[in-house]
Amino acid sequence: MYIDSHCHINFPELRSNLQSVLNNMEINKITNALCVSVTLDDFPSVLEIAEQHDHIYASVGVHPDYEDIKEPTVEQLVLLANNRKVVSIGETGLDYFRLQGDLSWQRERFRTHIRAAIEAKLPLIVHTRSAQDDTITIMQEESSSKVGGVMHCFTETYEMAKKAIDQDFYISFSGIITFKNAQELRDVVKKIPMNRILIETDSPYLAPVPNRGKTNEPSNVMYVAEKIADIKNLSIEEVASITTANFKKLFSKCHLS
Repeated sequence: MYIDSHCHINFPELRSNLQSVLNNMEINKITNALCVSVTLDDFPSVLEIAEQHDHIYASVGVHPDYEDIKEPTVEQLVLLANNRKVVSIGETGLDYFRLQGDLSWQRERFRTHIRAAIEAKLPLIVHTRSAQDDTITIMQEESSSKVGGVMHCFTETYEMAKKAIDQDFYISFSGIITFKNAQELRDVVKKIPMNRILIETDSPYLAPVPNRGKTNEPSNVMYVAEKIADIKNLSIEEVASITTANFKKLFSKCHLS
């Protein structure tokens, strides 16, 4: 039994073939998935899928990569999160890899999401890339530990992971850990305690080996679990059980059995 803690099955690449995607989840024992919002315009499509399928859940948030759009307010995010299928705020965070120049708007957007999460009493989904210091500083300043959350698709250092864990965050790994050139990240996986690890696909992106280069989907999360089992010298069943329990603990609004 696996749970994909982060996917975008509302994106056109997967939405156009959604029933097949859901069937593949069932075949590969992916019991649940969290479909993650990246803009407020995108959110209705996320919520629609979640409301139509009992085993799919939703988040609400605006990704840091989207410039020149109407900024969400705390009140707006809290209102949209007031739905039984919305279990998290995000994805949010900082990305200094894709964007350059004055990114103060990105930092303020991140703060807005943390404040909304605290008001809504929901965990955060944090995207961070090439912005380690500012990400951790803002999390500390805004008291993100009050709600905790997950550092999704983590590719940064163990030192950053430890600082996030100290704020009651989980660390989620994607298919990147299966890539040949990802040994440094596998070394990070080795150091993170299993009770702080989640697994995800970030589909339709980042398909793991042996499907690298293809459109990713939630059924591939089992390959992430297999790689973690190999790194940790655990059985695949142990990794599946622990990461599922971690998901249930973090996203407690899901009320999974």
